[in-house]
Amino acid sequence: MAVIGIDIGGSKCAIVRTEELPVEGSPFPYDRLEFPTTDMAETLERIHGAIEKLGPGDDPLFGVSCGDPQNSLAGIILSPPNLPDWDRVPITDNLTGRFGGTAWLMNDANAGALAEWMFGAARGCRNVIFCTHGTGMGAGLILDGRLYEGETGSAGEIGHLRMAPDGPVGYGKEGSLEGFTSGGGIARMAQSAARDRGGRVDFNPTRDIDEITAREVGEAALRGDDLAIGILAESGRWLGRGLAILIDILNPEMIVLGSLYSRIGEFLRPTMEEELRKECLPRSLEACTIVPTELGEEIGDHAAITVALYRSQQMI
Repeated sequence: MAVIGIDIGGSKCAIVRTEELPVEGSPFPYDRLEFPTTDMAETLERIHGAIEKLGPGDDPLFGVSCGDPQNSLAGIILSPPNLPDWDRVPITDNLTGRFGGTAWLMNDANAGALAEWMFGAARGCRNVIFCTHGTGMGAGLILDGRLYEGETGSAGEIGHLRMAPDGPVGYGKEGSLEGFTSGGGIARMAQSAARDRGGRVDFNPTRDIDEITAREVGEAALRGDDLAIGILAESGRWLGRGLAILIDILNPEMIVLGSLYSRIGEFLRPTMEEELRKECLPRSLEACTIVPTELGEEIGDHAAITVALYRSQQMI
């Protein structure tokens, strides 16, 4: 039986296939195809083509990981900010209508939480928060040993929290946690700093201000650029304030932070930890370990497969 994971992102899609449901906690082999995300119609065709190339077989299981908003129960994608023309796309019906089998849709933060809990850094934990901490900022919650999704499947949308009356825009809201801490937010902070300096900064001497990226900021920080280091320190401070809210409310055993923390955590960690010490209940903070994703760049692949694994187990 083929198990096929589909990770739909704003910039790229990955299709992964394994021959049988993996065993929780054990590594599993899989085949993989990746391609850029373009418009909805073209991307769907490329998803179909990749599935056919990998071989769906008879009665496949599909796990689809994609950003919110979505109706995960109905399997419908509802115009995520990074997929603006994916409006009411019935992705699970689309897949089963073409290939048969069974398909499930889940938001990427929940899928990432499951992946780290079953195969990554949070193995053996009962209370875990996974934060995407990439282009956007969302959270998946494992509480008392099970995924907590909330009434509409949107539990954990921490990026929407307003942390300040104004500030970088993230999740459509000024001063949001996503605005201060995501890759998009870090880029906007750098763009604002460049404007304050008359339009030029050392790590982007020639290109248009609006083209500055979080990757450039991180690379400049690694080279010792003071402005870039300061931007990341400020982002880390807001990250700490946001995580403090989660720690005080949910009392997790572990928080796993996604891709940005894995790459530039050394610049975020000092101010993040400073804010955590200031803001958190001491016993709750002492009980919580904060770590980067163990699955690294493969987390999207594992997350999509894990959607099928988790949902199929719920059916037993």
